[in-house]
Amino acid sequence: MTENRVDTLINSLLKRYPKGFDLSLDRISRLLENLGNPHLKLPPIIHIAGTNGKGSAAAACRALLESAGYSVHVHTSPHLVHWNERYRLGKKGGGKFVDDDTLADAIERVTKANQNEPITVFELLTAVAFLLFSEHPADAVILEVGLGGRFDATNVIKKPAVSLIMPISLDHVALLGNTVEKIAFEKGGIIKEGAPLVIGKQESDGAIDVLTTIAQKRHAPFVLYGQDFQAYNDHGQMVFQNEAGLKELPLPSLRGDHQISNAASAIEAVLHAGFKLTDQNIAKAMQTIVWPARMQRIKAGKLIDSLPKTMTVFLDGGHNPAGAKVIAQEIRHWKEKRMGPVTMVAGMINTKDSFHYFKELEGLVDKVYTVPVLSSDSGVAPQELAKVVGSAGLEAETTTSIEDAFQKISALAPQRTILVAGSLYMAGDFLKKNGTPPE
Repeated sequence: MTENRVDTLINSLLKRYPKGFDLSLDRISRLLENLGNPHLKLPPIIHIAGTNGKGSAAAACRALLESAGYSVHVHTSPHLVHWNERYRLGKKGGGKFVDDDTLADAIERVTKANQNEPITVFELLTAVAFLLFSEHPADAVILEVGLGGRFDATNVIKKPAVSLIMPISLDHVALLGNTVEKIAFEKGGIIKEGAPLVIGKQESDGAIDVLTTIAQKRHAPFVLYGQDFQAYNDHGQMVFQNEAGLKELPLPSLRGDHQISNAASAIEAVLHAGFKLTDQNIAKAMQTIVWPARMQRIKAGKLIDSLPKTMTVFLDGGHNPAGAKVIAQEIRHWKEKRMGPVTMVAGMINTKDSFHYFKELEGLVDKVYTVPVLSSDSGVAPQELAKVVGSAGLEAETTTSIEDAFQKISALAPQRTILVAGSLYMAGDFLKKNGTPPE
């Protein structure tokens, strides 16, 4: 049995059922009841919503819990290369992605239990997570919301150990609303009666008002970044402060200033979920957070080997204007370090605000090579994306593939930084071609 069995099963599901999201809990609830309600048989759950930073927070929560000796199940989406990446099964000493046999078996059982009733593929795959996690012992579950919160398939859980809501900005406006306040209302749907809430760093007072109002109505005790806890970089150390006092910690292993507030939110969430962490646990965790395609430096692989040794490559899956702001901040650091011109290889999907994404990078990137997105049928054609890039004030050139873009970049001045970005699907394409899938 090989991974092909998993791909075959999921490809058949994609043909039979809708691929998108159904903003209702009725169908997933019916399916879970047919499976014996596995979502009610789980260890304490850390439930994470937000527009940006969900995955980084999940990775930080896992690092924190595992550094303290806990075993942790993790469900995130989407995956980059393999479907298995969505399901990490916890074990003492560190969890691993579910193996092909176990995943295929769970998919078959969930599909059978659905009895050909209408459902989306995301709902089926969320039920797979609940089934897997209920059948393998662990100390905790980290559960990332897929879309929104209120009607997301993960929101069938009755009472999490803690709800964590990360930064909220405009994204998926057709489904969630066209203002930050409307989107915050949807994200705030994961706030449960009496369950602790951690609100991560927010740029919008409107989002904070919406979330705190929901929390108060549901008698959910909450803490807010910047008011009840905070963190900052002090001469190369992360200073974390909450009601218990101040801690000096190593900077998070993930790149970018935003990862300091992300990590702080994760620390606060794990503590409010009731888990015990020593200062040594937290310090170790900050140095061991792993979350691929988030300003990740790629040092080896087929594509990397095709470039001059003086070129540095980073991979980032951020895909909305808020994500581009983070990229812009990091590029400014690169320029301070004199890392050479910044050249971008970009692919995006058509549900994203590509104009404002690239507008955030105006004046920072010397040229953008647009490429097709192979892993999604919603990819923007390179020619169309190049027009958008140009309208945002950046120089653009259309290419036929990532390999084609790298070949053209190889002929440029030898010292430069290359950023491959624009979409998690694009990041997955890169990792496949480079031969370096996540572990």
